[in-house]
Amino acid sequence: MNYILFDGPVRNNLLPFTFTRPVCEIRVGIMTIREKWEAYLKTKTSFLTEDYLQKKYPLVTGHVNCYINGAVWPSPALVEAITGMDNEQVLKQEGLVLAYKSTKGPENLDIDRLQTVTHPHPVDKIEFTWDIFSKNGQALQADFDFLTQGRKSQPISKTNHLIHPERIFLEEGAKVEYSILNATDGPIYLGRNSEIWEGSLIRGGLALLDHAIIKMGGKLYGDTTIGPHSKVCGEVSNAVIFGYSSKGHEGYLGNAVLGEWCNIGADSNNSNLKNNYAKVRLWNYATERFEQTGLQFCGLMMGDHSKTAINTMFNTGTVIGVNSNIYVPGFPRNFVPSFSWGGASGFTTYMPNKAFEAAKVMMARRGVEFNETEADILNHVFETTKKWRNY
Repeated sequence: MNYILFDGPVRNNLLPFTFTRPVCEIRVGIMTIREKWEAYLKTKTSFLTEDYLQKKYPLVTGHVNCYINGAVWPSPALVEAITGMDNEQVLKQEGLVLAYKSTKGPENLDIDRLQTVTHPHPVDKIEFTWDIFSKNGQALQADFDFLTQGRKSQPISKTNHLIHPERIFLEEGAKVEYSILNATDGPIYLGRNSEIWEGSLIRGGLALLDHAIIKMGGKLYGDTTIGPHSKVCGEVSNAVIFGYSSKGHEGYLGNAVLGEWCNIGADSNNSNLKNNYAKVRLWNYATERFEQTGLQFCGLMMGDHSKTAINTMFNTGTVIGVNSNIYVPGFPRNFVPSFSWGGASGFTTYMPNKAFEAAKVMMARRGVEFNETEADILNHVFETTKKWRNY
């Protein structure tokens, strides 16, 4: 069976993160949604996404294709329902398309003509950006159970103090010394060649992915995911970092999501609670206005390649687009469009040629090439986000 993950109707609700990736490439829990499906299905998948993303995330079609909603992550019941579908059927729940199967390619397919099958079991999904951190705990626990079932953790150094060590799992090459790991409230998972340096205080749930580092004296508590090749220090609570990003110094990051290739300057902080304890509103690209999250705690949403200088401050419920650079004193406004340069005193446009110079250097430090495909994606984002840059 050829499996294809499609973006679905929530893509625009998940901007700025889906400016630069399909929905299924969002990380929630230990794995991205794509990685979850590939682990459950035991096969590779491909992508049905925006045209400008398809070169980096290609679509592969076969004689029979099974299309799966990339905002929904698998469970045993859902996998059973999808693998049991017949050709020319669509699986739905309360009007939401979960999956469909057809011999036709996407350009010739009319979903409304397919036979509808109703899925009776609850499904887990992301619909808004704040779901990424608010649902991270349940996703992390499910991923931990799936990935560690029937396996044995690598030995944990006796220099550490462990609470509930049966809920702590180290992959090959993971290292932790002279730290406290408390898995009372959630599991702790250390990916391959990840490191927790001396003096760190870790309270689960926590996922530290491959080659990621928690620097000395880090204070992390649940439910937090640090993506591959990221570096973190300071105080971090209920945050999701997709990968290749750095918050390498003191400062607070909470109820937050960072994309890839972000850098948070030393002593930068985000607020995650309003002074009047009111529910937080957050900028929504789909409606082009601030929408109620229903959450009392909601911090920072930052798109790929965005950065802050030292001592940067963010108000509760701040959204930063792609390739923005925040560097002047004071609180910037709660919505900063992509390719913005400045801060509380105002912004100018961060031109792509300058932004790309920085991206090339940053990515080269991690052994990754900034190529023409990456430039094309970011140029598209620059052009399509002009309407919000009315400084």
